[in-house]
Amino acid sequence: MLKVGKRIKELRESAGLTQEELAEILGVSRPAVTSIENGSRKVSAEELVKLSRTFRLSVDAILNLEVPPTVSLPTPAKKKKRGGELRINVPRRNVEKFKEVLLYLLAKVGAKPNIGETVIYKLLYFIDFDFYEKYEEQLIGATYQKNRYGPTPMEFQKIIEEMEGEREIAKIQRPYFQYRQRKYLPLRKSDLSKLTGREIALIDDVLNRLSDRNATEMSRYSHNDVPWIVTEDGDTIEYEAVFYRTPEYSVRESDDEDEVS
Repeated sequence: MLKVGKRIKELRESAGLTQEELAEILGVSRPAVTSIENGSRKVSAEELVKLSRTFRLSVDAILNLEVPPTVSLPTPAKKKKRGGELRINVPRRNVEKFKEVLLYLLAKVGAKPNIGETVIYKLLYFIDFDFYEKYEEQLIGATYQKNRYGPTPMEFQKIIEEMEGEREIAKIQRPYFQYRQRKYLPLRKSDLSKLTGREIALIDDVLNRLSDRNATEMSRYSHNDVPWIVTEDGDTIEYEAVFYRTPEYSVRESDDEDEVS
């Protein structure tokens, strides 16, 4: 186990991951990762599978101590800056789609007491990144920044201001437990002609899976998604990282299984 632990440590360091980040991927505590790496704790079969997916190596390759370890993870996203600010570059047609997706989301789940701005951020992130993983195409194509509480769509506030000015949406503040929650009310229906059937189906799937979670739960959930993990704080999250997701988050793998069956 000492040799296996040393191997895992080498793989983690080669991938540029901290013990905290690997712990999030494995669903264990940081001290558990320390114990694995120093050989005082065995690695479970489930954890080996997660390591295999994370490092893009077979389990045999991870356990083959005679071969030098190499990993192939996506390069952490780099900041795209101009004048000290993150550059936002989303085509106008995507802005229009952003509006329709947001209005559709609010009409479906916006009245739920847990659906405030933070939860909306995470729902949009999973809609965008799940669609990209599944179809290798962008749905909205927003720019998401890695922040303390999870992915944040950088275009959101600017688009909200535009929608408020056009009386498409209303912003309200309301108490939610000990917090002040920012909610949004749709003032018109979403134009479904601007969304395809598969876009609507994927949005519905994300809302069905995640819209009952509160802000804390959504933040924690997003922190275990590989695109968030491999991005440095404050940087933009690269869409290509979805192809390195673990099975718990991957939407592509489950579809492949359905096709085989």
